[in-house]
Amino acid sequence: MIADAPPPRLDKALARDVPDEAALSRTRLARLIEDGAVAVNGSVLTNPKDRVAAGDHVTITVAEADESHIGPEAIALDIVHEDADLIVVNKPAGLVVHPAPGSPDGTLVNALLHHCGDSLSGVGGVKRPGIVHRIDKDTSGLLVVAKSDAAHAGLAAQFEAHSVERRYLALGHGVPDAADPRLHGIRGTSFESGGILKITTQLARHRTDRQRQAVTFAGGRHAVTRVRVDETFGTPPCLSLLQCWLETGRTHQIRVHLAHAGHGLVGDPVYGGRRKLPERALHTAARDAVAAFARQALHAATLGFTHPVTGAALRFEAPLPDDMGRLLAALRRSDTNRTCA
Repeated sequence: MIADAPPPRLDKALARDVPDEAALSRTRLARLIEDGAVAVNGSVLTNPKDRVAAGDHVTITVAEADESHIGPEAIALDIVHEDADLIVVNKPAGLVVHPAPGSPDGTLVNALLHHCGDSLSGVGGVKRPGIVHRIDKDTSGLLVVAKSDAAHAGLAAQFEAHSVERRYLALGHGVPDAADPRLHGIRGTSFESGGILKITTQLARHRTDRQRQAVTFAGGRHAVTRVRVDETFGTPPCLSLLQCWLETGRTHQIRVHLAHAGHGLVGDPVYGGRRKLPERALHTAARDAVAAFARQALHAATLGFTHPVTGAALRFEAPLPDDMGRLLAALRRSDTNRTCA
């Protein structure tokens, strides 16, 4: 029944009055209206803008969620947290998040369909995990996925509002330094207190390579990244362990922004991370370890958000994967050997 003083539109009235336990997002309700699954006082209404009044009786017919066209696959997962509404995964490098023309199977979604099974209540009317954000195939780290419509809508709203905490660890070329006049001459870069590098640009698809993103200042999507130097390597320093956190979350954002600032990621084959290091700055073993690193050195280390159903504050951390850990160990040994020499 529609409660007192309803919004004038059917879709907005339902969004207000449908019980939370129904787990129907605004998007799902709008689709149900358009599909003829909503009746008011016995009459089916298919226009979300139809008017309703207090006391109207509403019947919503929700069919069983359809099976996904994506097949489940028994792929091992590192589950950091799981409950009835969501799951947090520590994704390894090399695993694609969602099937696409170049990766039709063997993805995180295939693995989640197998792992979750019947615990998926359905997202948008389909038994599938709700992907609300992604990390690149060759980036490791934390990812939250919805298992219900309500969780999907709540998480999506937090990502849209930029209220989700996402911190990455990256190994970049050079050292971002507020005293470096070069950085002050790069459009979109500035420094905040504590030596925090702030990069503010628009991002859009590259004009000639559709697989890449590019910095632009006309059109595109607003993107903000902050960067702090946690550790430096080499004598003089030629590499730095960077902590990066996102105000926005655009495709390849950290990789593009750091390359724009002249501090591209080690191992990044797309955005210029295959630089030659100064021979005298590092021992040969450390230089070889950097040259052999087979992916962009980027790890989604911290993820914090509000549980979209219970309201609990959640925060998770994932340790560095073995490949990045070994690389940093080689760099630290190089610095120690030079200090002792």
